[in-house]
Amino acid sequence: MKNKNTTPNKSHHIQLPKMKIIKNSILIAFMFLISLTTLQAQEIQYTKSSWWFGVATGANLNFYRGSTQQMNADFRSPTAFHNGFGAGLFLAPTIEYHPADSKFGFILQAGYDNRSGKFNQVITPCDCPADLNAELSYITIEPSLRYAPFKSNFYLYGGPRIAFNQSKSFEYQLGINPNFPLQEASPAVKGDFSEIKNTIVSMQIGMGYDIPINSETAKTQWVVSPFVTYHPYFGQNPRSTETWNVSTLRAGVVLKFGQGQPVETPAAGELQLTITTPTNDATTRKVREVFPIRNYVFFDAGSAEISSRYILLNKNEVADFKEDQIDLSTPKNMSGRSERQMIVYYNILNILGDRMGKNPSATVTLVGSSNEGADDGNVMAQSIKTYLVTIFSINENRIAIEGRVKPVIASEQPGGTLELALLREGDRRVSIESNSPALLMEFQSGPEAPLKPIEIITMEQKANSDAVVFDISASNEVYTSWTVSLKDPKGKVKNYGPYTETTASIPVKTILDNQPEGDYKATLTGTTASGKTVTKEAIIHIVPFVAPIVQESIRFSVLYDFNESKSIAIYEKYLTDIVTPKIQNGSTVIIKGHTDIIGETEYNKNLSLARANDVKGILEKSLAKYGTRNVSFEIYGEGEDENRSPFENKYPEERFYNRTVVIDIVAKK
Repeated sequence: MKNKNTTPNKSHHIQLPKMKIIKNSILIAFMFLISLTTLQAQEIQYTKSSWWFGVATGANLNFYRGSTQQMNADFRSPTAFHNGFGAGLFLAPTIEYHPADSKFGFILQAGYDNRSGKFNQVITPCDCPADLNAELSYITIEPSLRYAPFKSNFYLYGGPRIAFNQSKSFEYQLGINPNFPLQEASPAVKGDFSEIKNTIVSMQIGMGYDIPINSETAKTQWVVSPFVTYHPYFGQNPRSTETWNVSTLRAGVVLKFGQGQPVETPAAGELQLTITTPTNDATTRKVREVFPIRNYVFFDAGSAEISSRYILLNKNEVADFKEDQIDLSTPKNMSGRSERQMIVYYNILNILGDRMGKNPSATVTLVGSSNEGADDGNVMAQSIKTYLVTIFSINENRIAIEGRVKPVIASEQPGGTLELALLREGDRRVSIESNSPALLMEFQSGPEAPLKPIEIITMEQKANSDAVVFDISASNEVYTSWTVSLKDPKGKVKNYGPYTETTASIPVKTILDNQPEGDYKATLTGTTASGKTVTKEAIIHIVPFVAPIVQESIRFSVLYDFNESKSIAIYEKYLTDIVTPKIQNGSTVIIKGHTDIIGETEYNKNLSLARANDVKGILEKSLAKYGTRNVSFEIYGEGEDENRSPFENKYPEERFYNRTVVIDIVAKK
């Protein structure tokens, strides 16, 4: 007998070139379309499309579970089939909606869904192998909620699947007993499964990733989106009898396109105007801040020189240095990291030298701590002593030095294994110890007592609070000059300019000229480089400037040791005898606890709240002692939140200062 496989299929040889030509034509046309949309994007900018249309195709990996034996009323297998596997085609048009500025959207797919498979082979009572193939296909409708958790090209989706059965055939093949090889095989039994459900309702969950093919600012935007979905067996029982169910893992790709909307840009020569009119703020804040000086100087790893982060003076600058005249950068608002406070801290050696110069009887001991050994710590301490003696002319007999491996209060604890690098950075330091009251804060006690704090007074700044600002920077053409004309409610006109910059501020007092508030017609006239004149009009409402009422508050800070929620011992008396007397009847006390970034986030959140409540408890007891009444407390545990922390966490001194509770005392209005 001639082997059929040796006979060439001539028709295939004839069709292959044609298929290649068709494929190449499609590819060329597709590339031309992409290049066309790219050219469109170069001429006009478009928004990212919200609606997408395309086609999804993929492979269904179908996992059969359960059993089936009675195929229909006419045929029953002598042995039940259990489990199986197969692959089928998925092909469906798709519609998507997801605005570019939203995480949410929806997907609708409806098309062909094949759930065919082959059951695992079984052995019948005659010791003959038996195979069963199931041909199942559906028209499926799959609406899904789409969610992009990061507003990126990655997305998740899920929803119901409604499937309508289209094919339900089977093919049963009984093989021959291997012990009787000459036996003829029985003919295959073909038919349709009985009791097949016409409609199946199940569910799916999946994820995908959009990959733009052409520019996302083109008019027609093309995207290819690989995806994978899982269809669990819930609801996927093909028949209303027996226990057979199907789970499906689908993998494929969606090719889709959308239409962007033209981005509105100013026409050539158009004058774009933004006007900012001031609003009167009823109050502005003035804060007297008592800032503690941590008595530590931190050294960089491997160096015994004073770090460049610290502010060091020349000898001829000492006479002009005064600790209460440190050049502070006043912030524009009262929140965020306090750069002005770190400037104070980085002057710690100058503050110490200034105080020792004013108090000839004061003495200090500089204790250097280094994991590299006591000798290295001694060298670190010596570098500070040399600075004080050389620059501030302090008698060297007033400064003792000492070297240690660990500071008295160490951050790194025995047996600790986490974040050791950060902890050891904090332990590599020189501590300034003294028993001289002129150097230390009130009620000092022990070698770890901070230096006497410094008071900082800051005033909240209001930008352009008494001026109208005109801004033409958004215009798409450069204007060599422009003027402003303002017509008041009575028809009187005032002219301002010409201006050559893109912004101009006109004081409210100049505009109103002691008149009450009102609506003014503003006319801007701009001249381009070519001499063309363009105008723009707008109506603005202007009110007289009223100076805000200054609301004063006092701020104190309490420092904590690493991982501690009980205040340093000296602070209890400080809170009782210094802070409490500043709290008047009816005041509001705002207490915010903070931590550094070392440790778990949730733990630090609880630790900061415990610190805030520790301070609250001390103040409540002392307020009762002083007879102060009607004081309300606001308590916050900010944890390690770097958007709210007083300082950054890059350097050890910043982390040490973040182990704090900040107390704001706001007097009753």
